[in-house]
Parts: sequence; C-alpha cells; structure tokens
Amino acid sequence: MYEEFTQERIAQLRMQREVSARDMSLSLGQNSSYINQIENKRALPSLQGLFYICEYFGITPQQFFDEETVYPAQLAELIEDLKKLDSGTLEHVSALVKRFY
Repeated sequence: MYEEFTQERIAQLRMQREVSARDMSLSLGQNSSYINQIENKRALPSLQGLFYICEYFGITPQQFFDEETVYPAQLAELIEDLKKLDSGTLEHVSALVKRFY
C-alpha cells in the first residue's frame, strides 16, 4: 500500500517541480537512474533516502504522506507566510479563501 503511494507521490511532486528524474537523482547524490527506478516500481528509497527526498522537495515526511494535500510544498510555504500576519489580516485572508470554494 505505502510502497505504491511512495513511488507515485515522488513522481507527482517531481512533475510539479518540473525536474527530470535524472536531474533529481543527481541532485540527491545518487546514480542517474535512481528516481526512475523508484517511479517505475523497481525500487524503493531507504528511510534515509526518503528523508533526503522530502528535504529535496522542502517538505516533512508527514507532509509527504498526507494524501489529501496535493501541493505540500506550496501549502507549507503559505502557512509560514500566514504565521507572520496579524489577526485582522488573517481574517481577511480567510474570508477571501472561502470565496474560492
């Protein structure tokens, strides 16, 4: 169950970032086919490898495994920005966001 999710999630996040599997593999310090092997279900990252992948995407392992969050890196960045706002501004942002759904 988590094996397939992990492989698909890496592919999803990589495509969102618009980076090739080869470039991502090399950025992680791995051989050029590392990510391709994972995405094609021929391998799984080690736990340490998964931590490096999360770090590469700028997300936590918790955010990686949150199936309901399609754009975890963008959401994490938005939350960090929202933390800097005062209460009144947060209320305005909240009202604006609610208009979109």
